[in-house]
Amino acid sequence: MALARISGIRIAGVACAVPDTVRLPSEFFGRYGEEEVTKISDSTGVRKRYLAPPGMCASDLCVAAAESLFAEGEWGRDSIDAVIFITQSSDYYVPFTAGLFQKRLGLSTGCAAFDVNLGCSGYVYGLWLAGALISGGGMRRVLLMAGDTSTKVSEEDRSVNMLFGDAGSATIVEATEEGGEFTFILGTDGRGERNLIIPAGGCRKPSDDSTRVRHEDKNGNRRNEEELFMDGAEIFAFTLAEVPKMVRQVLEASGNTVETIDAAVMHQANKFILEYLSKRMKIPADKVPLSLGEYGNTSSASIPMTMTHCLREQLSRGRMNLLMAGFGVGYSWGSLTCNAGDMVMPEMVFLGSDQIGKEAPL
Repeated sequence: MALARISGIRIAGVACAVPDTVRLPSEFFGRYGEEEVTKISDSTGVRKRYLAPPGMCASDLCVAAAESLFAEGEWGRDSIDAVIFITQSSDYYVPFTAGLFQKRLGLSTGCAAFDVNLGCSGYVYGLWLAGALISGGGMRRVLLMAGDTSTKVSEEDRSVNMLFGDAGSATIVEATEEGGEFTFILGTDGRGERNLIIPAGGCRKPSDDSTRVRHEDKNGNRRNEEELFMDGAEIFAFTLAEVPKMVRQVLEASGNTVETIDAAVMHQANKFILEYLSKRMKIPADKVPLSLGEYGNTSSASIPMTMTHCLREQLSRGRMNLLMAGFGVGYSWGSLTCNAGDMVMPEMVFLGSDQIGKEAPL
């Protein structure tokens, strides 16, 4: 296992944004029938999702979240030493999107900026990177952006098209002389590559006419090679194999127990998986907050989304012992424990299509 301990940092603020376009499961009744849609909704726990309209990117949602943080917090924009963008929904292949945040948010040209291509585990990795830049790199304040527009999937693939929601988040991590230790456990297994993948459209298999033709699989789902494929059974098996072990490791390494943790903020994969995991790990259900009923699986943003939706009052007014755990595409997994709170947490931002940036250079 990859174990890291970082002191001298704190989460100073968290904000999230979603599109103002709502999709309900009932919209799929005509395609799959009410009984099938209800069965899927009951299993995943997804009752509502927010979908980015054409032209809205994950970066737009993250910028909206960051603007709400700056509006409510007391940070000068020139105090940001680095920007990290966790996403699998970049604006372009080139240039990197974090550089555009520097321009759009009016940050100093002296700040460092880079993208990280991670999904479900990405928020935990982002906090680890931000903490490392501060504790070992001499920086004082890092802006962590995490977001995805994962709903750009086949409308004819019921294994994914009722699960994902779009969202963006912004988190400020800063140096402090107070506070406890952040303990991280991180891991990777590249053998999971094929079980959650968009096979074509990148450098390995470039886009062409053949990769844009939809084909039907053995389960009656239709998708092309430029749309997301997920093997749900394999993802579930991976989750059961790695997540309980990861949680035990991070609790042991940090000197915590299930009893000393106030909330276990998990990646919002789906309701069935989260309920199964909480029972397997003997974590009481009331310590496992759920946001996916309202927002769906929001990939890299799902942990901060859950903090904002479910724990905003507690974390903005007091402190909590938190366990965070992200897991999925890659395979990749990461968990941490920390004492967090007394942070700036604006209300959820709902972004309209008339509020987004127009970044196309030509």
